[in-house]
Amino acid sequence: MLDYDEACRRIESMAGDGEPGYVCHVAVNSLLNARRDPQVSEALRGATLTLPDGMPIVWALRSLGEEIEDRVYGPDLMLKLCGRRDAGGLRHFLYGGRDRDATVALAAALRERFPGISIVGSWTPPYRDLTAVEEAEVVELIDGSGADIVWVGTGSPRQEKWMARMQPRLSVPVMVGVGAAFDFHAGLVAQAPRWMQRRGLEWAYRLRREPRRLAPRYLRDNPAFLALWARQWLAERRS
Repeated sequence: MLDYDEACRRIESMAGDGEPGYVCHVAVNSLLNARRDPQVSEALRGATLTLPDGMPIVWALRSLGEEIEDRVYGPDLMLKLCGRRDAGGLRHFLYGGRDRDATVALAAALRERFPGISIVGSWTPPYRDLTAVEEAEVVELIDGSGADIVWVGTGSPRQEKWMARMQPRLSVPVMVGVGAAFDFHAGLVAQAPRWMQRRGLEWAYRLRREPRRLAPRYLRDNPAFLALWARQWLAERRS
Protein backbone atom coordinates (compact mmCIF):
# COMPACT_ATOMS: atom_id res chain seq x y z
CA MET A 1 0.00 0.00 0.00
CA LEU A 2 2.43 2.65 -1.27
CA ASP A 3 2.28 5.95 -3.07
CA TYR A 4 4.49 6.86 -6.02
CA ASP A 5 7.22 8.47 -3.94
CA GLU A 6 7.55 5.51 -1.60
CA ALA A 7 7.48 3.05 -4.51
CA CYS A 8 10.29 5.02 -6.18
CA ARG A 9 12.29 5.04 -2.95
CA ARG A 10 11.87 1.29 -2.55
CA ILE A 11 13.03 0.65 -6.11
CA GLU A 12 16.02 2.99 -5.69
CA SER A 13 16.89 1.14 -2.49
CA MET A 14 16.69 -2.20 -4.29
CA ALA A 15 19.02 -0.87 -6.99
CA GLY A 16 21.42 0.49 -4.39
CA ASP A 17 21.49 -2.69 -2.30
CA GLY A 18 22.11 -4.87 -5.33
CA GLU A 19 19.76 -7.58 -4.04
CA PRO A 20 17.91 -8.92 -7.12
CA GLY A 21 14.15 -8.51 -7.10
CA TYR A 22 11.24 -7.55 -9.31
CA VAL A 23 8.13 -5.40 -9.21
CA CYS A 24 4.69 -6.34 -10.55
CA HIS A 25 1.75 -4.07 -11.31
CA VAL A 26 -1.66 -5.65 -10.83
CA ALA A 27 -4.78 -4.65 -12.74
CA VAL A 28 -7.97 -6.70 -13.03
CA ASN A 29 -6.64 -8.74 -15.95
CA SER A 30 -3.37 -9.69 -14.24
CA LEU A 31 -5.23 -10.62 -11.04
CA LEU A 32 -7.55 -12.92 -12.98
CA ASN A 33 -4.57 -14.34 -14.88
CA ALA A 34 -3.11 -15.32 -11.51
CA ARG A 35 -6.29 -17.21 -10.64
CA ARG A 36 -6.22 -19.09 -13.94
CA ASP A 37 -2.49 -19.80 -14.13
CA PRO A 38 -0.50 -21.10 -11.13
CA GLN A 39 2.73 -19.79 -12.65
CA VAL A 40 1.38 -16.24 -12.68
CA SER A 41 0.13 -16.61 -9.11
CA GLU A 42 3.57 -17.82 -8.03
CA ALA A 43 5.24 -14.94 -9.87
CA LEU A 44 3.07 -12.35 -8.09
CA ARG A 45 3.66 -13.94 -4.70
CA GLY A 46 7.40 -14.00 -5.34
CA ALA A 47 7.64 -10.32 -6.30
CA THR A 48 9.49 -7.89 -4.07
CA LEU A 49 6.66 -5.40 -4.62
CA THR A 50 3.20 -6.03 -6.05
CA LEU A 51 1.48 -2.70 -6.69
CA PRO A 52 -2.18 -1.84 -7.51
CA ASP A 53 -2.16 -0.70 -11.14
CA GLY A 54 -5.89 -0.16 -11.75
CA MET A 55 -8.54 1.93 -10.01
CA PRO A 56 -10.94 -1.04 -9.61
CA ILE A 57 -8.21 -2.73 -7.55
CA VAL A 58 -7.90 0.41 -5.41
CA TRP A 59 -11.67 0.62 -4.85
CA ALA A 60 -11.84 -3.05 -3.94
CA LEU A 61 -8.99 -2.66 -1.46
CA ARG A 62 -10.68 0.35 0.16
CA SER A 63 -13.96 -1.55 0.52
CA LEU A 64 -12.04 -4.33 2.28
CA GLY A 65 -10.60 -1.91 4.83
CA GLU A 66 -7.21 -1.02 3.36
CA GLU A 67 -5.97 2.57 3.61
CA ILE A 68 -4.93 3.42 0.08
CA GLU A 69 -5.23 6.80 -1.65
CA ASP A 70 -4.44 6.00 -5.26
CA ARG A 71 -3.06 3.40 -7.61
CA VAL A 72 0.61 3.15 -8.59
CA TYR A 73 0.18 3.03 -12.35
CA GLY A 74 3.06 1.36 -14.21
CA PRO A 75 3.45 3.91 -17.03
CA ASP A 76 3.39 6.82 -14.56
CA LEU A 77 5.82 5.13 -12.18
CA MET A 78 8.24 4.65 -15.06
CA LEU A 79 8.23 8.36 -15.87
CA LYS A 80 8.42 9.43 -12.24
CA LEU A 81 11.43 7.21 -11.56
CA CYS A 82 13.22 8.22 -14.76
CA GLY A 83 12.70 11.87 -13.81
CA ARG A 84 13.71 11.71 -10.16
CA ARG A 85 16.84 13.68 -9.32
CA ASP A 86 18.04 11.01 -6.90
CA ALA A 87 17.71 8.36 -9.63
CA GLY A 88 19.88 10.24 -12.11
CA GLY A 89 22.72 7.75 -11.78
CA LEU A 90 20.63 4.68 -12.51
CA ARG A 91 21.25 2.73 -15.70
CA HIS A 92 18.15 1.55 -17.55
CA PHE A 93 17.54 -1.41 -19.85
CA LEU A 94 14.39 -1.73 -21.99
CA TYR A 95 13.03 -5.25 -22.50
CA GLY A 96 9.85 -5.43 -24.58
CA GLY A 97 7.99 -3.45 -27.22
CA ARG A 98 5.87 -4.53 -30.16
CA ASP A 99 8.92 -4.52 -32.48
CA ARG A 100 12.47 -3.24 -32.65
CA ASP A 101 11.48 0.12 -34.15
CA ALA A 102 9.02 0.71 -31.29
CA THR A 103 11.68 0.03 -28.67
CA VAL A 104 14.12 2.37 -30.41
CA ALA A 105 11.38 5.03 -30.49
CA LEU A 106 10.80 4.58 -26.75
CA ALA A 107 14.50 5.02 -25.98
CA ALA A 108 14.61 8.18 -28.11
CA ALA A 109 11.49 9.58 -26.41
CA LEU A 110 12.91 8.96 -22.93
CA ARG A 111 16.24 10.58 -23.83
CA GLU A 112 14.42 13.63 -25.18
CA ARG A 113 12.19 13.89 -22.12
CA PHE A 114 14.94 13.21 -19.57
CA PRO A 115 18.26 14.61 -20.85
CA GLY A 116 21.14 12.70 -19.36
CA ILE A 117 19.19 9.50 -18.69
CA SER A 118 21.39 6.43 -19.04
CA ILE A 119 19.76 3.81 -21.27
CA VAL A 120 22.39 1.11 -21.58
CA GLY A 121 20.58 -1.39 -23.79
CA SER A 122 17.35 -2.81 -25.14
CA TRP A 123 15.96 -6.03 -26.53
CA THR A 124 12.62 -6.80 -28.19
CA PRO A 125 11.54 -10.42 -27.67
CA PRO A 126 9.53 -12.36 -30.26
CA TYR A 127 5.86 -13.21 -29.64
CA ARG A 128 6.66 -16.72 -28.43
CA ASP A 129 8.57 -18.46 -25.69
CA LEU A 130 12.31 -17.95 -25.91
CA THR A 131 14.57 -20.87 -26.66
CA ALA A 132 17.26 -21.82 -24.15
CA VAL A 133 19.88 -20.27 -26.44
CA GLU A 134 17.91 -17.01 -26.71
CA GLU A 135 17.45 -16.82 -22.94
CA ALA A 136 21.18 -17.29 -22.43
CA GLU A 137 21.84 -14.49 -24.94
CA VAL A 138 19.43 -12.18 -23.11
CA VAL A 139 21.10 -12.90 -19.77
CA GLU A 140 24.50 -12.10 -21.25
CA LEU A 141 23.20 -8.93 -22.91
CA ILE A 142 21.47 -7.54 -19.81
CA ASP A 143 24.21 -8.45 -17.34
CA GLY A 144 26.84 -7.13 -19.72
CA SER A 145 25.06 -3.78 -19.97
CA GLY A 146 25.56 -3.02 -16.28
CA ALA A 147 21.91 -2.02 -15.92
CA ASP A 148 20.40 -1.20 -12.53
CA ILE A 149 16.78 -1.44 -13.71
CA VAL A 150 15.19 -3.53 -16.45
CA TRP A 151 11.85 -2.14 -17.60
CA VAL A 152 9.75 -5.04 -18.86
CA GLY A 153 6.94 -4.19 -21.27
CA THR A 154 5.59 -7.44 -22.67
CA GLY A 155 2.14 -7.40 -21.07
CA SER A 156 0.46 -9.72 -18.59
CA PRO A 157 0.99 -12.62 -18.03
CA ARG A 158 4.20 -12.80 -20.07
CA GLN A 159 6.11 -10.19 -18.10
CA GLU A 160 5.29 -11.64 -14.67
CA LYS A 161 6.36 -15.14 -15.74
CA TRP A 162 9.51 -13.83 -17.41
CA MET A 163 10.64 -11.80 -14.40
CA ALA A 164 10.06 -14.68 -11.99
CA ARG A 165 11.92 -17.10 -14.25
CA MET A 166 14.85 -14.78 -14.95
CA GLN A 167 15.45 -13.37 -11.47
CA PRO A 168 17.75 -16.23 -10.35
CA ARG A 169 19.74 -15.93 -13.59
CA LEU A 170 20.23 -12.17 -13.81
CA SER A 171 22.53 -10.05 -11.69
CA VAL A 172 20.56 -6.85 -12.43
CA PRO A 173 19.12 -5.52 -9.14
CA VAL A 174 15.58 -4.60 -10.27
CA MET A 175 13.07 -5.61 -12.93
CA VAL A 176 9.81 -3.65 -13.21
CA GLY A 177 6.85 -4.86 -15.26
CA VAL A 178 5.07 -1.87 -16.82
CA GLY A 179 2.83 -3.42 -19.50
CA ALA A 180 1.65 -0.94 -22.12
CA ALA A 181 4.02 1.80 -20.95
CA PHE A 182 6.34 1.07 -23.88
CA ASP A 183 3.64 1.84 -26.46
CA PHE A 184 2.36 4.86 -24.53
CA HIS A 185 5.71 6.55 -24.02
CA ALA A 186 6.92 5.77 -27.54
CA GLY A 187 3.87 7.65 -28.83
CA LEU A 188 2.41 4.60 -30.58
CA VAL A 189 -0.78 4.32 -28.50
CA ALA A 190 -2.77 7.16 -26.95
CA GLN A 191 -3.52 7.03 -23.24
CA ALA A 192 -6.97 7.63 -21.83
CA PRO A 193 -7.61 11.19 -20.59
CA ARG A 194 -6.77 11.70 -16.93
CA TRP A 195 -10.42 12.17 -15.95
CA MET A 196 -11.22 8.73 -17.38
CA GLN A 197 -8.26 7.20 -15.60
CA ARG A 198 -9.33 8.69 -12.25
CA ARG A 199 -12.85 7.29 -12.69
CA GLY A 200 -11.66 3.82 -13.59
CA LEU A 201 -12.81 4.14 -17.22
CA GLU A 202 -9.49 3.53 -18.92
CA TRP A 203 -10.75 0.11 -20.00
CA ALA A 204 -13.64 1.76 -21.90
CA TYR A 205 -11.23 4.08 -23.72
CA ARG A 206 -8.95 1.22 -24.72
CA LEU A 207 -11.90 -0.98 -25.68
CA ARG A 208 -13.15 1.66 -28.10
CA ARG A 209 -9.73 1.78 -29.78
CA GLU A 210 -9.03 -1.97 -29.84
CA PRO A 211 -12.42 -3.72 -29.61
CA ARG A 212 -11.44 -6.95 -31.34
CA ARG A 213 -8.44 -7.59 -29.10
CA LEU A 214 -9.82 -6.33 -25.79
CA ALA A 215 -13.54 -7.13 -25.86
CA PRO A 216 -13.12 -10.83 -25.00
CA ARG A 217 -10.80 -9.97 -22.10
CA TYR A 218 -13.09 -7.36 -20.57
CA LEU A 219 -16.28 -9.38 -21.07
CA ARG A 220 -14.62 -12.31 -19.31
CA ASP A 221 -12.57 -10.61 -16.58
CA ASN A 222 -14.64 -7.65 -15.39
CA PRO A 223 -17.74 -9.64 -14.30
CA ALA A 224 -15.49 -12.33 -12.78
CA PHE A 225 -13.62 -9.70 -10.77
CA LEU A 226 -16.86 -8.16 -9.48
CA ALA A 227 -18.15 -11.57 -8.43
CA LEU A 228 -14.92 -12.46 -6.62
CA TRP A 229 -14.81 -9.08 -4.86
CA ALA A 230 -18.47 -9.40 -3.77
CA ARG A 231 -17.85 -12.88 -2.38
CA GLN A 232 -14.86 -11.72 -0.34
CA TRP A 233 -16.62 -8.55 0.84
CA LEU A 234 -19.67 -10.53 2.03
CA ALA A 235 -17.48 -13.14 3.73
CA GLU A 236 -15.55 -10.47 5.63
CA ARG A 237 -18.75 -8.66 6.61
CA ARG A 238 -20.19 -11.87 8.06
CA SER A 239 -17.03 -12.60 10.02
